[in-house]
Amino acid sequence: MKKVFTLLAVLAASSTAIYAQQQKIQYFRPYDQRGINMFETGKNDSVVYDGFKFRIGAGFTQQFQNLKQENPKALNNQAANKLYPLSPGFMTAQANLYLDAQLYDGIRLNLTTYLSSRHHNETWVKGGYLQIDKLPFKGELWDNIMKYTTIRAGHYEVNYGDMHFRRSDGGQTLQNPFMEGYILDGFTTEIGGDVFVQKDGFFGMVGVTGGQLKGNVDSIVTSATNTDAKKSPSLILKAGVDKQIQENLRVRLSGSYYHNGNAGNNAGTLYWGDRTGSNYQNVMEKWGAYNANDGKTTPADYKNIPWSGRLNPNFSQKVDAFMINAFVKYEGFEFFGTYENAKGRAAAETTSRTLNQYAVEGVYRFGKNENLFVGARYNTVSGKVMGVADDVKIDRIAGSAGWFITKNIMMKAEYVDQKYKDFPTADYRSGGKFNGYVIEAAISF
Repeated sequence: MKKVFTLLAVLAASSTAIYAQQQKIQYFRPYDQRGINMFETGKNDSVVYDGFKFRIGAGFTQQFQNLKQENPKALNNQAANKLYPLSPGFMTAQANLYLDAQLYDGIRLNLTTYLSSRHHNETWVKGGYLQIDKLPFKGELWDNIMKYTTIRAGHYEVNYGDMHFRRSDGGQTLQNPFMEGYILDGFTTEIGGDVFVQKDGFFGMVGVTGGQLKGNVDSIVTSATNTDAKKSPSLILKAGVDKQIQENLRVRLSGSYYHNGNAGNNAGTLYWGDRTGSNYQNVMEKWGAYNANDGKTTPADYKNIPWSGRLNPNFSQKVDAFMINAFVKYEGFEFFGTYENAKGRAAAETTSRTLNQYAVEGVYRFGKNENLFVGARYNTVSGKVMGVADDVKIDRIAGSAGWFITKNIMMKAEYVDQKYKDFPTADYRSGGKFNGYVIEAAISF
């Protein structure tokens, strides 16, 4: 533990030195504590353009996990359905690198790289995009349009729902008051663009992407069960209101919609688009491939089971998802609620399945500059999963507490309890549950 604090001190000193040299970027969402409860970038910006600017940022996360698990109702529990053995220990450190550039007045570029994560220990580019808040054209008409309009284009994190602003993303975990996002994780990066319009607290967005996590020019191969496979674009819509009602009261309500009518066997991009992984490592995962002939199991490589504790609905062919988010902040108290309805199917299926997700969380921030917090979250998902006839349900309860040592350095701890209900006994998740604690140290600048 002494080594951990020494490492944190070194990183803190380095981040402070680098941060002091950073150049300010227009219409920018900070990676540190200042970015908490900031959703889309606004149109009020005090940064004056005086030429090209370049900024380097990063997010570092180190975790210690002590989780216990069981699946007592699963058949052949000691064989084919045996869970991955767990013991207390440190997880692989995660790190993100952010490069931001001010190219012109109102035009900036972002490039995000995963330096280390659960799914990719090697360096892996998340994506990059161009954000335009002012057009380089002269004219009153263009100026009036861009007073309220933001344009993004590139390979970027699609703006579906508000939860993706609060979840952990690889090494960037400082702005999440909990360890994980949701059980049904609506998060992906796709290639395309969107137009976001906002005025007097009201906002709306239209986005279109190629519908794929990784772009390609390959032909789509049809099959007997998927005769109409083809590439189809994804449509993303969003609208809502975000108002500062009083000096100490803010209210936000938003609705989002994501549609892809034919993903061309694209592995369910919306709910399997995270290339970093879960912050609950190897929990509720099968130990590996079981050979019934010799009774031996080939252990799974943990890089190949990165989304532990989440539910992938396998909507690889078609998906329609709708999310409603409500956010209220009154003085130090925050409420964030979510309802989500997701419907879709895999290429081998002939009918669609439906899942519903609910989540509520309360966070209380206190102390100087709200540098201390405690929080609680309840998250549940129910509906039909691939290969199971009846509805199943997964419940998660989490409680957390954290401390911002500075706006760039944070430590937090969480206790989590998650249960799997109504899964058939042939499924390794039957009667499954896990619980325990995770401790995390994060640095972002």
